[in-house]
Amino acid sequence: MSLDSLKSAVPDYAKDLKLNLGSVIGNSDLPAQQLWGTVLATAIASRSPIVLRELEPEAKANLTPEAYGAAKAAAAVMAMNNVFYRTRHLLSDHEYGTLRAGLRMNVIGNPGVDKVDFELWSFAVSAINGCGMCLDSHEQVLRKAGVEREVIQEAFKIASVVQAVGVTLDAEAVLAE
Repeated sequence: MSLDSLKSAVPDYAKDLKLNLGSVIGNSDLPAQQLWGTVLATAIASRSPIVLRELEPEAKANLTPEAYGAAKAAAAVMAMNNVFYRTRHLLSDHEYGTLRAGLRMNVIGNPGVDKVDFELWSFAVSAINGCGMCLDSHEQVLRKAGVEREVIQEAFKIASVVQAVGVTLDAEAVLAE
């Protein structure tokens, strides 16, 4: 199970995805922890069993146990936050924005890894889940921490390719039944 086997599973009609997968993961300039934490968090967020099965072992091999757990925690907490904050944002009644959230999200304050890495992973998951408020919030935190736009763009490039590969392979699996 690996990036190579995932690439080989991508059908010919989606050759661009295969090439992009190799480039955004295989040729990334991100440090290993940022890269593989982003890969793991977005593989989880993609909801694709195939993608997660193929990418998780390589991510686990490239992450410390703390980073592995933190990337999974980013995917988990953002699954909740993205729905909550996206809904708040989309509602016409802006009074919801003044109400206390009342949801636990302690891991954001103490993720067990560098906060920049956790923010990057949270940002990437938010890109898949389409929460504009969360994207803006995490992007601002990253920029204030000195993270360059190119690094942030790498995260959402990974998110977009991982998501697209998941959609494609899951569709192929259904069509093959």
